[in-house]
Amino acid sequence: MKNHNSIKVSYILLVADKISILFKPLQKLTKGSILNMLFRVRPQKSGYFLLFLATCTSFSVFMISYPIVSCISDHKHSLIQINRKFNQRDTFINLSTTTTTTTEELWKQPDGFGYRPCLNFSQNYSSSIISSGNKNRFLMVVVSGGLNQQKNQIIDAVVIARILQATLIVPIFHVNAVWGDESEFSDIFDERNFKETLREDVHILSSLPSTYISKPPVRAPITSNVSEDMVRTLLTKEFNKHTVLLLRRFDSKLSKSLNPDLQKLRCKVAFHALKFKPWIENFGKKLAMRMSGGHPYMALHLRLEKDVWVRTGCLPGLGKDADQVIISERVSHPELLTGRSNNITFRERYMAGLCPLNAAETTRLLKAFGASSNTRIYWAGGTPFGGENALAPIRKQFPHFTNKWALADGNELQHFRNKSSILAALDYIVCINSDVFMANHGGNMARTIQGHRAYFGHKKYITPNKKKLVRLFMDNNNQMNEKEIDDRIKKMHMDSMGSPVLIKTSKSHMDVTAYPAPACMCSSSVSQTSI
Repeated sequence: MKNHNSIKVSYILLVADKISILFKPLQKLTKGSILNMLFRVRPQKSGYFLLFLATCTSFSVFMISYPIVSCISDHKHSLIQINRKFNQRDTFINLSTTTTTTTEELWKQPDGFGYRPCLNFSQNYSSSIISSGNKNRFLMVVVSGGLNQQKNQIIDAVVIARILQATLIVPIFHVNAVWGDESEFSDIFDERNFKETLREDVHILSSLPSTYISKPPVRAPITSNVSEDMVRTLLTKEFNKHTVLLLRRFDSKLSKSLNPDLQKLRCKVAFHALKFKPWIENFGKKLAMRMSGGHPYMALHLRLEKDVWVRTGCLPGLGKDADQVIISERVSHPELLTGRSNNITFRERYMAGLCPLNAAETTRLLKAFGASSNTRIYWAGGTPFGGENALAPIRKQFPHFTNKWALADGNELQHFRNKSSILAALDYIVCINSDVFMANHGGNMARTIQGHRAYFGHKKYITPNKKKLVRLFMDNNNQMNEKEIDDRIKKMHMDSMGSPVLIKTSKSHMDVTAYPAPACMCSSSVSQTSI
């Protein structure tokens, strides 16, 4: 059954692209003096102007209509074929066969090449230990978003405070309308551990001293990808005029490429200073023990929520009606799409590996890695768009598929239904304690868990090669048997199982908290002190 609505959307996008391309030269020309003069034509010359305008209009209609008709004629067949494949993509995935991979292969851990945590700061960094902070510089920060996005901002705030030699006030959590969580820093994180761990790096206070409360903080200017030198130059100038500076909306604005000591400080904050409250840690570990039951288990971070499909510019593949809901939401709120996803169609995004894997695709991938009906699988994430229908392929193949709500006894979690940060923290703890972890799509949580698992022993972390996977699923057309498909999937993921990914100089933009080796880790072949 052809999805004619989807085909219409493609034609509209195609026509819009062509018109935009054709008018670019005209847009540039109107900036020049010739057309400016023509549009200021005097009344007595209006006859010549109308003749000129009529000629231009005829030429434009010909130039626009010819390529559109030509393109639609040339690509109509391929658009229909791609559309049919996209809407029926699950039919190309055979989930009924038994995996040809043994379960032992799933639990096999990657080679960590002897890397272990070590944060050896330079003599210059260590000699400038912060004892009392600068009494004339106080840095306040407001962090926003979900738990892992907040963690990233806290890490940057500590680094910025260190660069400026300023006293950091414990971060303030912004109450976002989406999350609706009024939790504060001390409700989620162990504040004492935060201060104690960083006592030699940054001076930290729980609140602004009373003598400065009457002075409103001045919002600090900060641009995207700001370097250490830029932070020092811009904000030191502000501190020379004001005692208290306020940072907000600075997510991912600090450069990922910093000097070695500041990179180590990032790791120190991420993996040692930001510990959850002891009761949250204990509760999370209790859930992990229930999940295990004395057996290995796998954790999945499934990003299948409605807002994920809308923001990524992708479709869930749950049928025409479900797809239309997402398309309508996207049309109503185009601001939700990123610049990257605004420039290409949803089919192009899917084929480029930019979309979350749905339940059927995730299931087929797990079976290739050796997951069986006996495999215990914990899933973290919000309510999927489509509800239980969206999870049906996974539940059918893996009966031991559960989440925190099913693991909790009685009313253990009822008090936290509106505490998204606590719920996310519990998911995080169960995930990092799993034997294997995989996310069906990237994001802050996936990157944070990736770095955590790497830093504390390179526990298995599977990174799906979505671009190759979707092409394998859609282009196979039953030409390969299931063993051949298993072998292809395993081959394309040989280097995506959690072994150290060493950051090279050419890739210094990569986040050290996601790829901690070698900046924050040492090889066993080198004698270094670890913390």
